[in-house]
Amino acid sequence: MTLPDVTFEGIESAAERIAGHAVLTGFIRHPALDSATGAKVLLKPEILQRVGAFKFRGAFNRISQVDRKRFPGGVVACSSGNHAQGVAHAAQLLGLDSVIVMPSDAPRMKIARTRAFGAEVVLYDREREDREAIAQAIGAERRADFVHPFDDAQVIAGQGTVGLEIASQALAAGEKLDMVVVPCSGGGLASGVALAVHHYFPAAEIVIVEPEGFDDFGRSLASGQRESNGRASGSIADALMAAAPGVLPFAIGQRHFGGAVRVSDSEIAAAMRFAFMELKLVVEPGGAAALAALLAQRVPVAGKVVSVILSGGNVDAATFSRLIGSPGDVGG
Repeated sequence: MTLPDVTFEGIESAAERIAGHAVLTGFIRHPALDSATGAKVLLKPEILQRVGAFKFRGAFNRISQVDRKRFPGGVVACSSGNHAQGVAHAAQLLGLDSVIVMPSDAPRMKIARTRAFGAEVVLYDREREDREAIAQAIGAERRADFVHPFDDAQVIAGQGTVGLEIASQALAAGEKLDMVVVPCSGGGLASGVALAVHHYFPAAEIVIVEPEGFDDFGRSLASGQRESNGRASGSIADALMAAAPGVLPFAIGQRHFGGAVRVSDSEIAAAMRFAFMELKLVVEPGGAAALAALLAQRVPVAGKVVSVILSGGNVDAATFSRLIGSPGDVGG
């Protein structure tokens, strides 16, 4: 199988396309975080991005290149929430119609915000139905372009602008990056970030973080072939439950990822609590996974310069309140 190429030059082109549309998020430093980890931690707060997540970057880069004559019906996508919002908002800004296939158990706020960006939302049962098949059928019927959440070269290039900013901002601050820790589901963000960061810091270790029970990417790296998860739900990190790694992200990850770790729901909740109490930041469960890996000491970072991506901040108020409440009160 011939895979489309994702290059550093493609990431630079994506940065030019999204300039003036995406928010350029700067590092956040805090002594409480450095003290808790023993590292110099450079937080990359994509919680402050448009739609509250990095997904806007890849969606805008991809949708800005849609052939409108070939796809008069606009775009269609499937997502549990952040890609949904990214596609809906990018399509709205670019004057295209959008249809988003979302799981019926997705956070209510993510569904509501996707609709607020002008998208038509089609709900499905993630345990019994194939979201991609539904989206592909809608695309064929309406002549709409299917925008994959992670297995797409232009989406990956857009997400890679996060890594481009991390590298350039580290250089501007006079820092030599030792490691970048990235939440990972299908691998679009992590693979794009790895390509960009390794252009400037080839020795930097790219560590991916997955929820327990959804460590398909880590298992795939270990076995040398793409592995699937045995279930479709069961983690508070709703944004990190892809069925399997993307073909293209996996090919990139095999060359660029230096490690993969897992975090539990309770460790994710503890990281959300730390971000709120100490850093005054609202982070959703999936967005807090990389921070959880540091705070739970899943990754040895003492004495290192580490960039940690807070990938999203879209969480229902009631869910957020419950998860940052008393330690151990995570289930349900």
